[in-house]
Amino acid sequence: MTRLIKVLGIPLAALALLVFTLPLTAASSGAVRIIQTNSAGDSVHIIDAATNKVIAEIPGIERAHGAQASPDGHWMWISNEADNTVDVIDSRTMKVTKKIPLSGHPNNLAITPDGRKLYVAIAQAPGSVDVIDAAKQAKVKTISVHGGVHNTYVTPDGKYAVAGMIGARNITVIDTKTDMPVWSHYFDLGVRPIAFDTNADGSTRRAYVQLTDYNGFAVLDFDTQKEVARIKYPDVDKKTEGHGGNTAHGIAVTPDNKTLVANSSINSVVYVYSIPDLKLLGQANVGHSPNWITLTPDGKFAYISLAGANSVAVLDIKAVKVVTEIKTGGQVPKRNATIVMPAEGTR
Repeated sequence: MTRLIKVLGIPLAALALLVFTLPLTAASSGAVRIIQTNSAGDSVHIIDAATNKVIAEIPGIERAHGAQASPDGHWMWISNEADNTVDVIDSRTMKVTKKIPLSGHPNNLAITPDGRKLYVAIAQAPGSVDVIDAAKQAKVKTISVHGGVHNTYVTPDGKYAVAGMIGARNITVIDTKTDMPVWSHYFDLGVRPIAFDTNADGSTRRAYVQLTDYNGFAVLDFDTQKEVARIKYPDVDKKTEGHGGNTAHGIAVTPDNKTLVANSSINSVVYVYSIPDLKLLGQANVGHSPNWITLTPDGKFAYISLAGANSVAVLDIKAVKVVTEIKTGGQVPKRNATIVMPAEGTR
């Protein structure tokens, strides 16, 4: 088992989840950190976005999948594939304080903007979404959906949870007030990572959906529930061998809703598109098997996990240029998330 790295000179008050569609001022009170899970390891790494150094390691979480944190900064939540649990971490001590049993084998998880609920993807057949009451730190409901769930998301306005299925090739949209499915959309290919942009009133405008064996993404109009476009990435001369089977994996929208950042695992390239016209602004080679993307609150930098390199690439989004690569010391880093350290004395 890996050991805890002590954090020197860095306040370990509560960590807070950054929901990228919140106003940028919401994240202005504290230092930015990146949570980096390791899908084949037994720990989670914390990166300081100011120095681009690993400053902490949380041990005892084998095969970590998704990562989230409570908006009030008190807790971190990690889906644990080895134990079929969501592991709860006290952000002050950086230790696991509880393991919440789930209804089956988990994949990703998502938290509502108000921090009241978490939605956990259950990949194990027949598939479902487990609902965790954050205050009780307990599973309170299991929602039946159309297949084993790979990723769950909460829309920027918090009104819906979205479950994406690989085998069943659909997304199921769940009303977060009632925790009941309200509509589904089926694709011709399995559903991989998803990102959302918003209308002027904050409601969800479009979902950008990466698909199995498709080197690009589909565009789904959230209001009409119909696919309106499919964008294919430019070809490269040499494909990446041993990229983990995910042709395109990792996608994010900047907080201002003007830019889409998207990985091609098979190309080992990240692409940057303008929104809403989806014009290609540039591309950058980022390293072996890019798998997930999280952004800084100001939308200037993307942190891209490199599953085949055991590292994280940092992309200057405007310049479309990799500025550094961080060796995490983990094994097969995949899902990551951005959090903000609140001011001292707020806990």
